[in-house]
Amino acid sequence: MSEKLIKLILAILFFICLAKMPYGYYEFIRFTALVGFAYLAYKSYKDGNKGMSFIYAALAILFQPLFKIYLGRQLWNIVDVAVGIFLLVTIIYKSKNIQKEK
Repeated sequence: MSEKLIKLILAILFFICLAKMPYGYYEFIRFTALVGFAYLAYKSYKDGNKGMSFIYAALAILFQPLFKIYLGRQLWNIVDVAVGIFLLVTIIYKSKNIQKEK
């Protein structure tokens, strides 16, 4: 699965968090985000981008479901939107850099 698709799926899932969803959905998001961000951290590290690798690892820790970080619904909504926008920006930024290289 490509990085772009993983980022897009995660961004959409984070934006859906703004709606009132059952608690199980948020648990699903935590697990999905952990797996997705761990993969992105590994891929970034492997590609030599240690800065992005650190950011993705930090996001994996933030969203991991084992030791929950309680921020309250309103603050989590802000985090979800910020991370969703960040993921979309990284898709666009990487696409523009790839086009410049061609």
